[in-house]
Amino acid sequence: MEQAKEMVKLAINALEDKKGEDLRVIDIRQVSVMADYFLIASGSNPNQVQAMADSVEDALGKAGYPCKQVEGYQSANWILMDYGDIIVHVFCREDRLFYDLERIWRDGKIMEAAEFEA
Repeated sequence: MEQAKEMVKLAINALEDKKGEDLRVIDIRQVSVMADYFLIASGSNPNQVQAMADSVEDALGKAGYPCKQVEGYQSANWILMDYGDIIVHVFCREDRLFYDLERIWRDGKIMEAAEFEA
């Protein structure tokens, strides 16, 4: 679990570095076996969304956490990055509102990104 928290912290820093907006972490350990945390962030346009995903992949890769799978990179409306213990969702604003993962996963504990900072 400490590894998952470290991964979330690295991903948050990478997203903030690319001006990611409205970062949220959902602790899904009690409601799902697929991962420990969802990390959700928004960007204002497809180029920013791709840059945010690239930043996460670079930061976690350098720390020794390879991405198992990436979906949606080309369209950049919703990029899903599976790291096993955490799943990173990077959205364009409109698509985030439409899919509303925070509502779908409301049984998980919604946390602020600041809870993972030093």
